[in-house]
Amino acid sequence: MTTTFPPGFLWGAATAAYQVEGAAREDGRTDSIWDTFCRTPGRVLGGDTGDVASDHYHRRADDVRLMAGLGLGAYRFSVSWPRVQPTGRGPVSQRGLDFYRALADDLLVHGITPVLTLYHWDLPQELEDAGGWPERTTAHRFADYAHLVGQALGDRVPWWITLNEPWCSAFLGYAAGIHAPGRTDDEAALRAAHHLNLAHGLAAQAVRAAVPGRPQVAVALNAGAVRARTDSPEDADAARRVDALATRIFTGPMLHGAYPADLFADTAALTDWSFVRDGDTDVIRHPLDALGVNYYAPMLVSAADGKAPPRPAGPGRSPWPATEGVTFHQPPGRRTAMDWAVDPTGLYDLLTRFTREAPGLPLLVTENGAAYDDKPGADGAVHDPERIAYLHAHLESVLRALADGADVRGYFLWSLLDNFEWAYGYSKRFGMVYVDYATQARTLKSSARWYAELIRTGRLPQG
Repeated sequence: MTTTFPPGFLWGAATAAYQVEGAAREDGRTDSIWDTFCRTPGRVLGGDTGDVASDHYHRRADDVRLMAGLGLGAYRFSVSWPRVQPTGRGPVSQRGLDFYRALADDLLVHGITPVLTLYHWDLPQELEDAGGWPERTTAHRFADYAHLVGQALGDRVPWWITLNEPWCSAFLGYAAGIHAPGRTDDEAALRAAHHLNLAHGLAAQAVRAAVPGRPQVAVALNAGAVRARTDSPEDADAARRVDALATRIFTGPMLHGAYPADLFADTAALTDWSFVRDGDTDVIRHPLDALGVNYYAPMLVSAADGKAPPRPAGPGRSPWPATEGVTFHQPPGRRTAMDWAVDPTGLYDLLTRFTREAPGLPLLVTENGAAYDDKPGADGAVHDPERIAYLHAHLESVLRALADGADVRGYFLWSLLDNFEWAYGYSKRFGMVYVDYATQARTLKSSARWYAELIRTGRLPQG
């Protein structure tokens, strides 16, 4: 197998607005659901918030110069909805848009392609107060927002990603309650999933209407690499049930214009799906220029032994509605600081699966990376050989997928910077750049230098 990536392969890194920007109450920005969630006692480890985060809002120019020094070809960032449209409806904040205009301009000056994500989980609190993603209206508000951002930045941004990981928004936010807004209602989570799908389709239409020329539109899914523990029919059915909720609830309507029938059957006791209206799936199946794949670890499941326990009522319960007959297992092998399995074969499986399922649709690895307990040494350097090994193994899987016919166009390392890691606060570090949160000083980890050399040569180092 070759160790060289094809010419024109897009090498990037990614962040998200709430995780890095800070400046939570500056220039007209209002609260998102994550601001509210962070202020709720017991929701976020250590009581941490994204109020300051990695201070990217004030350090934008320096951070772009850092990216340029690494040789990045692309930077995937998200726009903070409450920063540019404070109430989630009505006019935009020009001060908020000015930040993203300046960011895009800085990137272009340094030859870095801006890749804009419209939604990375920071719903304006006013829209959540009106019902949030379980309400159909939110999808239409999102389309309006997408149109406004498209008008403001369409002359600078060639790549547009509508949603990041809608599974997390729907099921961690509305079923398990461990992400904002912290609700625990299975039926609301299924409604949210549909309205996020609808929002994707409406926003894709809005971007194409607002942006001149031929904008490239994609979506970033954390599709599940779901594996049955054994080859028994019962375990295979457990994997099918989880795959329906993890992946096909999104790829069904997005790629094929229909929800999977088995998903409806599995969840019939929770909802009749009457919130799916005639014509919705036609909107959701708006043509994509690429499918974004976010991958960290596979899932291992089996049929439950004996009678399943009742679902608890409070936050922290399973984010998987209608899977009471399924047991989730820890995959074997090495683990990251998130206690996630290190298994790059799952990335290969997803890339080749989508190649079979949607032939002709280009793929982007829009997130891949690992958290480890990084600390500066006595010399001030940050050595992270475990992350280098993780990245090397997963990029080998990308090369394998390319060799087997997958049209993978680019790879975005998660993350550029250490940042606010949602409910884990600042306890987990995914960055290839170390951030000292007390001083906001940036230090390149050894993985950043490794990645820069990979970008320079286009060749995966041996060993």
